[in-house]
Amino acid sequence: MTSAHKISLTALLAAACLVFAAPARAQTAPDADLDALFDRAATSRPLLRILLTKLPKGADLHNHAGGGTYAEDFIAWAADAGGCFSKSTQSLEPGPCAGNADLTPLRGLPERDPDLYSDIIDALSTRRFDQGVGDPEISGHRRFFRTFGRSGRGGGVDRGVRIQAEALRQAALDNTLYLELMAGSSASRPIIEASAALPWVDPWIKTADGSPPDRLDVKLLRERLDRLEPVIAKATAAATVLADSNDKAIAALNRCGAAKPEPACAVTLRYLLSISRQRPPEVVFGQMAAAFALVKADPRYVGINILEPEDGPVSLRDYSLHMRLFAFFKALYPDVPLTLHAGELAMGLTPPRDMRFHITEAVEIAGARRIGHGVAIAYEDNPEKLLARMARDKVAVEINLTSNDVILGVKGKDHPLSLYLAAGVPVTLSTDDLGVSRSDLTNEYMRAVVEQGVRYSQLKQMSRNSLTYSFLQGVSLWDGPCASLKGPTPSAPCEAILTVSPKARDQWRLERAFDAFEIELRTIVAKLAP
Repeated sequence: MTSAHKISLTALLAAACLVFAAPARAQTAPDADLDALFDRAATSRPLLRILLTKLPKGADLHNHAGGGTYAEDFIAWAADAGGCFSKSTQSLEPGPCAGNADLTPLRGLPERDPDLYSDIIDALSTRRFDQGVGDPEISGHRRFFRTFGRSGRGGGVDRGVRIQAEALRQAALDNTLYLELMAGSSASRPIIEASAALPWVDPWIKTADGSPPDRLDVKLLRERLDRLEPVIAKATAAATVLADSNDKAIAALNRCGAAKPEPACAVTLRYLLSISRQRPPEVVFGQMAAAFALVKADPRYVGINILEPEDGPVSLRDYSLHMRLFAFFKALYPDVPLTLHAGELAMGLTPPRDMRFHITEAVEIAGARRIGHGVAIAYEDNPEKLLARMARDKVAVEINLTSNDVILGVKGKDHPLSLYLAAGVPVTLSTDDLGVSRSDLTNEYMRAVVEQGVRYSQLKQMSRNSLTYSFLQGVSLWDGPCASLKGPTPSAPCEAILTVSPKARDQWRLERAFDAFEIELRTIVAKLAP
């Protein structure tokens, strides 16, 4: 690292307490007063938990549907379906269980063998990993990711809608207004299968001097996509019908429309479709073709992500290919937004050469509007330039503190949260896989305060950012006639915006929730703070 590099990074860090992520609003005297009150309350962690539970949280933008489910729920659903637990694979399996010594019936297990029930929870999560539970030779990274294969079977035919209904309930418990849930659509499977059946022809355009290629043959990719178009049209229509059915099932589970609906019914829900980066390129292409078409066709699907371990061998081999495939599809579907897992890496997990370009290519080549994790930002080839671009272009970063600790071993001063704040990059807090990591969004806010030194005014800005940089449809509250208003009553021009913009409506709800919370904050601190 050059001395100039060190100086510029130091300058960024020194500005951390002064710069807030756009759209920043100037800190007022009441904000400073609330910061002081919150600092006083933060000396008591139980009191901090009380306040942060009540704190209005705009959105959870980085939430994997399957990983967001607690093991207890998976076990209960599998038990209802007559499922079993396999001692050899440590996984949930469909019944029947009788006649197989490896399988234990889940129905009645809490009463019959509470110790085994507890062991299953540990097998399906990272519970008490930091306290030494589990094999000490297995890393948090491996333990985290292997839970997905263990919980994915034996849950019954309605497992998917149960996951989504429960995610909404948890969001309501966290006082969250909007949830952008990473999920897939089984109706898109024919597109993926059709693409997988087509021979994959290497699309990289060879360079004359033998240097690494950096462009794909667009004509070749277009021809492949054209062969999939008939399947895409049919499968996309089927996916929309399936989403209609799922909506009704989720509403029924949460009693929406009943006399006493679940608070979950007030949480706005949209979906992100996910690409699997560890799959062969012909499968990845099919997943992208299906995802872009569905986001364009159905407003419930608002964007696309890419997941699975970024350090996986196929993920590393094909990373640059994936970013350029995203660019190919973005040229065809310019209005489909991307939020991409990038920089979910730490020193020692991969060779340093693999940490030098992932976030850069996600932003500059794929055109991501948000970055998930971004932990390895300091290892990019030109981190100052990248941070400046993210700040200028309002490319937000989704920070997942608990997940980064468990999977990567990165926390405290090793985490780049303060660096992003110093650079003026829009920051949001999110859960990643709260069921696996045994966390919730309130705990992520708590870790931001306790471990990262984030103050109340910064938390409030992060909460606002989570709606501003969401992919929820409509103009932002801060971009029109509502931006300068104060008080609970919108003007006529503002009311017109709220009528047509789902995003502005949830942002308005958030501002009114903060008005009420800040009154309650003063009362609680005066009564309970040390």
